[in-house]
Amino acid sequence: MTLLRTFNPTDASACLALFDSNVPRYFGAHERADFSRYLLHSKRESDYLVIERHGRVVACGGLMRVDADTAAFCWGMVDRTLHRQGLGNALAQARVERAHALGVRRLTLSTSQHTRDFYAAHGFGVTGIVPDGHGPGLDAVHMERPMALR
Repeated sequence: MTLLRTFNPTDASACLALFDSNVPRYFGAHERADFSRYLLHSKRESDYLVIERHGRVVACGGLMRVDADTAAFCWGMVDRTLHRQGLGNALAQARVERAHALGVRRLTLSTSQHTRDFYAAHGFGVTGIVPDGHGPGLDAVHMERPMALR
């Protein structure tokens, strides 16, 4: 059984394990401390999601409000051993739905060259690339998606 729910502080260690499973291809090890600090913020219980499968956290990702018109995807990841099973799609769709509920006009994110095509399939277009912007061998690919008003 798969369950999408909001983050609970007790999920932090499971989310850090997901992060670790994606180093070094998708995240640089140097980013772990930033992610750990991010998880400790009191807002995480309202702006961060996890997906559980059989009681185990297997994916997580956030949607941070930037301003009245913009929200940003942040710290999205799926257990490395479970890639290409639809969990990332479910997480992306849930965050898009949350963005619609917030009434934002655009979504942004910064990802790497390894997940650029994944987000392009979800309607994001590249707005800039910074070589090695997330660390050696991990380009910062900045992307944006306009949101249709409902």
